Amino acid sequence: MRTVKEISDLTGISVRTLHYYDEIGLLNPTDKSDAGYRLYDDKALETLQQILFFREFDIPLKEIRTVMCNSSLDRNKILQMQRKMLVAKKERVERLIASIDDILKGENKMDFAIFTKTEIEDLCQTTLDHMPDNMKESIIQEFGGIEQWQKHYVERCSKEDMQKGYQKMVEWYGNKDSALKAMNNPPSKEVGEAFGKRLGAIEKKLSEQREYPVDSFEVKQIIGEYGFVMKQFSQVKYEAGMMLSLATNYRDERTKTFLDEKYGEGFAEFAACAIEAFYKGK
Repeated sequence: MRTVKEISDLTGISVRTLHYYDEIGLLNPTDKSDAGYRLYDDKALETLQQILFFREFDIPLKEIRTVMCNSSLDRNKILQMQRKMLVAKKERVERLIASIDDILKGENKMDFAIFTKTEIEDLCQTTLDHMPDNMKESIIQEFGGIEQWQKHYVERCSKEDMQKGYQKMVEWYGNKDSALKAMNNPPSKEVGEAFGKRLGAIEKKLSEQREYPVDSFEVKQIIGEYGFVMKQFSQVKYEAGMMLSLATNYRDERTKTFLDEKYGEGFAEFAACAIEAFYKGK
């Protein structure tokens, strides 16, 4: 057993901080001496080490306590979680060091990376886990196997243009953690199908109002509903960027052809202009 003072000397954590961790239920002492002093065993010291790992990422104490008290997470799961976070941080630091080295060499290359290789690999696995069997079969036919596709996915998503796209997503969700959480927890198939039907109904309503100016009340009302549904479905913090990106996508040749065949010639451009008129300046 170690006293608070001994734990403080060993870890560099102040006695006052250890007392506070006890008060909020984050790290309770193993026992107390006859004189009432807090005592900690090796298991408590290990728990403190895990807390300090989380604090390395500036995670609020309330969130750390929630994770530590989660009965579904054993010691190894928590350590695996922390290892993944540390690897991601290591990759960011190494990238920053490489950028500084380039500047010192006179090669000032801009680094647009938003997500690290580890984070992209996680996104790749999530995509694979939620992928329909028929799509997996198509991937095997096109790439020769799942592993080859995964390699292609990571390489493609690491390129500058894709990273710039991820930057937009981070802006939509308000921060990187929220964006990653959403991307790693996609909606269920049933929710996606329901969203698709509602979106189709909104596009149909919009196509029926094409005689009105894009900045008219009738059109703005539909675009407002469109934005609300997109925000509700994707759980973004700010939908304006997502909607303006959608407007750009409406002008993609393939998308434009598909929508114009479905709702009539000129619909895609009308919808794009309507979205831009609604979200201009927002």
